[in-house]
Amino acid sequence: MTRLIATVFYIGLLRPGPGTWGSLAAIPLAYLLHQLGGFVALGLGTLVVAGLGWWATREETRGQADSDPAEIVIDEVLGMFLALWPVSYGAMMAGADFVALWPGVVTAFLAFRLFDIWKPGPVGLADRRGDALGVMLDDAIAGGLAMLVVVVAAVFAHVVLM
Repeated sequence: MTRLIATVFYIGLLRPGPGTWGSLAAIPLAYLLHQLGGFVALGLGTLVVAGLGWWATREETRGQADSDPAEIVIDEVLGMFLALWPVSYGAMMAGADFVALWPGVVTAFLAFRLFDIWKPGPVGLADRRGDALGVMLDDAIAGGLAMLVVVVAAVFAHVVLM
């Protein structure tokens, strides 16, 4: 069960770039949660992914030399869920379909991947913890930074450009 969760139904075994595959897989999952219950469902789903992801990652890396193997991508799902919060919230508030805000989805994906790979400041600090919490935390922080990018891009697109 922990392997299934940590690899997000074995998506983490795809090559090349399992982190990118995990990030892409998060988009339809976030869409499904949004369809089921809007922003609240995505928020609750994010909490579930954080808790289950930390547990599964801890179990999968117990006794291993590598605390963050590439096939563990549940952390990417957590980061992408956070990055997609403004899209879900905006869609809910506007009474629009999640997919109609596709520029926000693309921005969330690109910004999250940038911060996840680059690991600036607090992202890198969390990554260097070397434990399951660090695995989840660095992507949560990268997702939070990507969330800010999505919000700034949305303000720019809807206020400055309009």
